[in-house]
Amino acid sequence: MKAEKDQKKKINKTTFATALAKGDIWVKLSTVIMGAGYFARKQIVNGILMTAVEIGFILLVVLFGVPSLSKFGTLGDVQMELKFDPLTLQSTINDYDNSFMILLTSVITLFFIFVFIMLWIWNIKLVYRLQLKKQNGEHINTFREDLRALVNDRFHITLLALPTVGVVLMNIIPILVLIAVAFTNYDQKHMPPNSLFTWVGFDNFKNLFTSSMTISFGYAFRKILGWTLLWAVLATVTTFIGGILLAKLINSATTKWPAFWRTLFVIAIAVPQFVTLLLVRNFFSDSGIVNTICANIGLTQVLRGIGLVRVNYIPFLTDPNWAKVMIILINIWVGVPYQMLIATGVLMNIPTDQIESARLDGANKFQIFCKITMPYVLFVQGPALITDFVKNINNFNVIYLLTQDVFITSDQQLAASNAKEVDLLVTWLFRLTNEYYNYKMASVIGIIVFIICAIFTLLSFSRMIAGGREEEYR
Repeated sequence: MKAEKDQKKKINKTTFATALAKGDIWVKLSTVIMGAGYFARKQIVNGILMTAVEIGFILLVVLFGVPSLSKFGTLGDVQMELKFDPLTLQSTINDYDNSFMILLTSVITLFFIFVFIMLWIWNIKLVYRLQLKKQNGEHINTFREDLRALVNDRFHITLLALPTVGVVLMNIIPILVLIAVAFTNYDQKHMPPNSLFTWVGFDNFKNLFTSSMTISFGYAFRKILGWTLLWAVLATVTTFIGGILLAKLINSATTKWPAFWRTLFVIAIAVPQFVTLLLVRNFFSDSGIVNTICANIGLTQVLRGIGLVRVNYIPFLTDPNWAKVMIILINIWVGVPYQMLIATGVLMNIPTDQIESARLDGANKFQIFCKITMPYVLFVQGPALITDFVKNINNFNVIYLLTQDVFITSDQQLAASNAKEVDLLVTWLFRLTNEYYNYKMASVIGIIVFIICAIFTLLSFSRMIAGGREEEYR
């Protein structure tokens, strides 16, 4: 029995080099015709399917990929032109190249080539395993048995197939295109189909870190990166701590009508965030209701007297410093109710024996909160806290909806790079694409954002998962 298990493990660990070196004629023939090995083992349906996949891939590359790959090095040479035909007395458009379609088609083709190579290697190994099973006299599954296995012991493969395809189409391929665009000069001056764009290497990355008389992206990037990280930390910490304190307050034995207060905050979550933010933006505008109230009660005059305001209104969302403070405060108001709900569930599961032991030892409420409650909440919500930090780095709604069409930058170097003092990297990226069609620099910024989020997430999770701290809370 043990020998059979060892034999199966040995077969399953077969490498591609071993399969290619020790495989019979049918394994070697499978390198050319992918279904040959299956036909030899009487797995006709599998053989037909693999051969059909191979033929489909060849047709896809020849008909769809090769025309674009042949121009991938230059991204096109023929620009769109309008020519007058004296015979028909009509203007016609020439057979031009579309740089973006060439780029997109080439990236998709190269991705499918990579996937096909992985499938081809896997197929050779699988055919060699069939050869070993036949030599050992083991049973080789029929096509029906393989289908039955996909709804039984290998059902996880069936379930993951569709989501995997969705991830590839919706995430991986767009990321690859984003990376490719970062190495081109794709901007408003080179907009297909009217114009062509081409490869420029690492010039865009150099420009992002360069500050000169003509290029201010380096200055803008440093300013916006610093504000983005500061915003992410403050937005995460304030809502997290605020949610815990609010949950403790509502669940306190001395609080009356806790269900009413909890429902009140849940209603705030039910209102769509973009509606809330647009209303708040109007409330805090230069001529909004909040400024009117502040002027009527004399607060505006007091602030002018101490030098915090230089105009006849409080520039809540139009002054860089005021706007940043207001954005953080409004985010606390928007985000605390959601964190309160999560914290309520966590607080209800804190081991009561630890709290009772601490009370018997003479610990007060503040010490219990600092030594037991917070460490437990941080342990349970640690992964969610990391997710919130990454989400706040890419928190588009709060920044954009509160400041769009309201805040006007006074920093000319930022304006030269199409940026504002209150921009995060993600809103700057959006502004570059949506308003200024500077896709090349937006792609570079997108790559930087991805790298920052990936590094922080990997480091945080690796430190959090390591150590086996579960025993502390059992």
